[in-house]
Amino acid sequence: MASSETQSRFGQSVKGLLSDKVTSCSGDVIALTRQVLKGSRSQELLGQAARNMVIQEDAILHSEDSLRKMSIITTHLQYHVEHSKNLQDQLRHLMK
Repeated sequence: MASSETQSRFGQSVKGLLSDKVTSCSGDVIALTRQVLKGSRSQELLGQAARNMVIQEDAILHSEDSLRKMSIITTHLQYHVEHSKNLQDQLRHLMK
């Protein structure tokens, strides 16, 4: 009977160890899953940041183009102002 009782205790001990091991492995799987999801979220955030950067780059290029056009317009306006001043001077001279 002692042998049967020892085997029963050993069996319960092994079942307890196995249960602990399964619980430990389950915890490891959960931790691994969380890490994979976190990595996936990081990739998603990096992709979004890259898209935002492209949008910002396009906005910067558009702004540069607008500034270049405004510079050309400013130059033309300065030319017209100068030309108007010259015409005013000529008119004053003729009216004397």
